[in-house]
Amino acid sequence: MSKSLAEPLASGHYITFRLGDELFAINVFQVREVLDLGPVTRVPTAPSYLRGVVNVRGKAIAVVNLRERFGMAPKPDTPQTRIVVLELDVDGEHCVVGGLADSVHEVIEIEASQMEPPPSLASRWRSDTVRGMVRRDQDFIQLLDASSVLSDEVRDVVEAGAGAAVA
Repeated sequence: MSKSLAEPLASGHYITFRLGDELFAINVFQVREVLDLGPVTRVPTAPSYLRGVVNVRGKAIAVVNLRERFGMAPKPDTPQTRIVVLELDVDGEHCVVGGLADSVHEVIEIEASQMEPPPSLASRWRSDTVRGMVRRDQDFIQLLDASSVLSDEVRDVVEAGAGAAVA
């Protein structure tokens, strides 16, 4: 299950990635690997934000288009487009799912003292997906709760065997 918003964010290493002009970060403990974008097999009748599945060492992994999931305008894939493979605990089940990012940048260390709660009114994302904000130079980095990005409908697709590995 996703962490409570009241639970403080932990200091640690976070991987940063972009969706459009927005900069996001996910704790590296939730990231299995980052893949170049390769062939993605569409899944019939899947929601439009489910790009399809990819073969990762013989296992089919569902790939969620994070831009579409967050209501952002579509953008063609580029050579910088990556799949961030996440290992998540969703409602007590271990799930492996890929998130499509426009680009992946670096792993950074963030101290808890740098983290601020997200603004409640100004946030364009669901309040349960962005757990905090960190200012870095002129950018704000939005700290995602990756487990909460998988809403009920995404969980249904994953659990229905649309390609995610569930251990």
